[in-house]
Amino acid sequence: MSTYLAGRNAALEALKAGTRVRQVLIDAGRSSSADLREVLEAAKAGGIPVSRVPTAQLVAIHPRHQGVAVEVEAFAYTPVGQLREAVRRAGTQALVLALDQVQDPQNLGTLLRTALAVNVTGVLLPAHRGAGVTPAVSRSSAGAVEHLRISQIPNLARALSDLKDDGLWIFGLEVQGGVAIDQADLTGPLAIVVGSEGTGLGRLIRERCDVLVTLPMAGPTNSLNAAVAGSIALYDVFRRRLAN
Repeated sequence: MSTYLAGRNAALEALKAGTRVRQVLIDAGRSSSADLREVLEAAKAGGIPVSRVPTAQLVAIHPRHQGVAVEVEAFAYTPVGQLREAVRRAGTQALVLALDQVQDPQNLGTLLRTALAVNVTGVLLPAHRGAGVTPAVSRSSAGAVEHLRISQIPNLARALSDLKDDGLWIFGLEVQGGVAIDQADLTGPLAIVVGSEGTGLGRLIRERCDVLVTLPMAGPTNSLNAAVAGSIALYDVFRRRLAN
C-alpha cells in the first residue's frame, strides 16, 4: 500500500532529503502556481516523476494538501548503533532527545521540528506504547523527520544506559520535584527525556536519569504540554551552547 505525504513543507523536505520519494502529485488546477514552483524544481533536480491529478485525489490523501502530495517509501529508522556512533563523533556537543511513550502525533511532530532546529544528534523512540513516524507526524514536523537520525528501539531504559556508557548525562523532565532547569548544569554531552502526555516519565526511565529537571511555572496550571516542555528544554540547552 502506498504512503503519501501531503503539504508543501512535507513534500519539499522529503524531496530535499532525496531518499524515499517515488513520485510527486500536483493539483492539475494549480500546476503553474508560484507557491509550488520550489517543489517542482526539487522534483526535476532529483529526477522524480510529476503527475498532474484532480483536486479530489489530493483531498482523499489529506484535506489540507496545499496542492501537492508525494508518494513515499516507508520511513527508514536509523539503526541505534549508527545513532550511538554519531553521538561519539559529536563529543561534547552530543544532544539526544528521548521520548518515553509520547503518543500524540502532533506532539511528536512538534518535538521533532524543534529537535532539528537545535541540531540534535539523534532521537530515540520506543517501539511500543508511543507514536512512530507516520505521515501525520511528518506533516506536523514540517518535514523535519527527513533530516533527523531517529531510532526506534525496543527498550528505552536499556538505550539510555547505553548512552551513559557513551558519556552522556541523562536529564529527565519532571512536572514537580526536580532541579529547576536554570539551576541544572546542561553543558557537555547529554540527553533530554520527555515523558508521556498523561503520566510523565515511567518509573524505570526515571531511575535511569542522572538528573530530574523541572520547568518553573507561575501557575495556575501545574504542567505544560509535553511538546512545549520538551521544546523549552531543548532550546535552553541550545541557548547555553550558543552563549559558550
